[in-house]
Amino acid sequence: MNDLGEGDGDALKYYTKPVIIHLIQQLQKDQVTDGSWDYPFDTGISTDAYMIILLRSLEINDENLIYQLTERIVSKQEDNGAWKLFHDEDGGNLSATVEAYYSLLYSGYVSKEDARMLAAKKFILTNGGLEQSHLFTKIMLALTGQYPWPAYFPIPIEIILFPPHFPVNFYDFSVYARANLAPIMILANNKYVKTTERSPNLSDLVLSDATDAFFNMQDVQEFFSLIDHDLKNLLGLPQTIHSLAINRTKQYMLDHIEPDGTLYCYFSSTFLMIFALLSLGHPTNDSLIVKAIQGLKAMKCTIRGHTHIQYTTATVWNTSLISYVLQVAGVPPTESVIQKANQYLIAKQQIEYGDWAIHDPGVPPGGWGFSASNTMNPDVDDSTTSLRAISQLVWLIPTFHQAWNKGIRWVMSMQNRDGGWPAFEKNVDNELLNLLPIEGGRFLLTDPSSADLTGRTLEFLGGYTNLSKNYDAMRRGVDWLVHHQEKDGSWYGRWGICYIYGTWAAITGLISAGVHPESPVIQKAVNWLLTIQNPDGGWGESCKSDLASHYVPLGSSNITQTAWALDALIAASEKVTKEIKTGISYLLASYNKNDWTHSYPVGQGMGGAFYIHYHSYPYIFPLLALAQYQRKFSES
Repeated sequence: MNDLGEGDGDALKYYTKPVIIHLIQQLQKDQVTDGSWDYPFDTGISTDAYMIILLRSLEINDENLIYQLTERIVSKQEDNGAWKLFHDEDGGNLSATVEAYYSLLYSGYVSKEDARMLAAKKFILTNGGLEQSHLFTKIMLALTGQYPWPAYFPIPIEIILFPPHFPVNFYDFSVYARANLAPIMILANNKYVKTTERSPNLSDLVLSDATDAFFNMQDVQEFFSLIDHDLKNLLGLPQTIHSLAINRTKQYMLDHIEPDGTLYCYFSSTFLMIFALLSLGHPTNDSLIVKAIQGLKAMKCTIRGHTHIQYTTATVWNTSLISYVLQVAGVPPTESVIQKANQYLIAKQQIEYGDWAIHDPGVPPGGWGFSASNTMNPDVDDSTTSLRAISQLVWLIPTFHQAWNKGIRWVMSMQNRDGGWPAFEKNVDNELLNLLPIEGGRFLLTDPSSADLTGRTLEFLGGYTNLSKNYDAMRRGVDWLVHHQEKDGSWYGRWGICYIYGTWAAITGLISAGVHPESPVIQKAVNWLLTIQNPDGGWGESCKSDLASHYVPLGSSNITQTAWALDALIAASEKVTKEIKTGISYLLASYNKNDWTHSYPVGQGMGGAFYIHYHSYPYIFPLLALAQYQRKFSES
């Protein structure tokens, strides 16, 4: 297989079929009894560290879990004492190292004098100490007594009372920002601190007066602090209004607790909510807190023998993608594996009105969410992928037809005013929020149109519905992509790494929406992909791309990113090219290897802080690319 080189066409087809069969069988084997796939949503060690800190802070001494999480964190430490977010991160990541160091000390299972801890401490001090860690790390440190709260938090809690016509209001923030900001505003307002007799002392990791180092942009922070002060004076906000804002913020949290007890199914927001409730006087044995902790524990999974607390589950996302890709690979919709998956998906279509309805009034629910317990926060990507999965059953089974109609209506209604599609909510793109000194704010605070969402929505609408290519929504989506192409021909993908991801979605979406493969916009993108192909036939992009705002090569090929690039090239090519052959050869030679590239994170939540290794992707996307290759070029 490794000797295929550029690959003889007939030989490639000969080898492709058994690999397709192998991948199909692997996915069939991994399906769970309810019809879903529960592959891990792996975000590194931060959630493991925070879980230890949470349990110790609440004096819930679940020693088995704490010890298991400690083992995983220790196993991920680099030789220089640091922890990394991704393999090629230079040296290590300061915030991840602070979180790991703190949690290991708090666990009680690792001594401060341990050689590994001394190496971690040296790395932290060499890289600026606690004051140079990420904003969210500082918030965690502040609420557990390791770092001082700032005199002012740049977002006044009264913002939750601002009406929609104000230049900035609470619902201008993205849903994932609101989920975290609500408890943070309460905690910062109360300057809450929770310590125990077991609390470590991290004061030796502070290099300067930390009171001035909470935010990196002091001038902007002071500006917003003045706004906070002036609003109270200008509007004459009495203490009763301040109390009303606190109560409204608390109610926002309570109204968005999922049936599993978590806040929006996210670890970070649930962690913060627990401390926010404590700051408002709730005891540690309050049913809200007990259930929230149970919900976080339910996100436990096992990865290579180690226990990991997931940030959320990706069950609906995995299941919709796998059902769709298995069908592309030739598995009939009548097969049991597809029927069980699609019945699971039908049961997960949402019927609740969530915050999305504030920006999209008058539209009934009909979308799908990301995780197994998500009931009120649908997103466009999960919705279009679930609709792809059930598409072949729409005209055969009435319940699928009804779900299809509701889902299509919801997805179409979510198109932004600029013609693109967001992830979660419509027109949440207030540029004033970019002035806030929130580290990583451009990834967190708004939910603008993106190339990956717009491209995949167009690919769905063009390939799975009978909409005319001249339909207004399609034309506007195409125009958005054309006007947001980078000068080099690529597109930036918001929720993956990064330019390969966005370019794959844009090419396949544009072609599906009727743009000719020979058009300049497509050919420019194809040429860009060809220029970054590696000598081994694959493609690989570093997580560094997101902060650099341009493509940064990984230095090695990645099987998932190779599959994305191939799927795009196959869609844009009428015949098998040399580059497609070498790419297919790479997939065939590499689909079952198990080196660091196989577990490299190719999903992104927040650039520089939050990366995702989807354990399902090395099965899903190679299968998709190989199946598309087989379908399109089987006769050539």
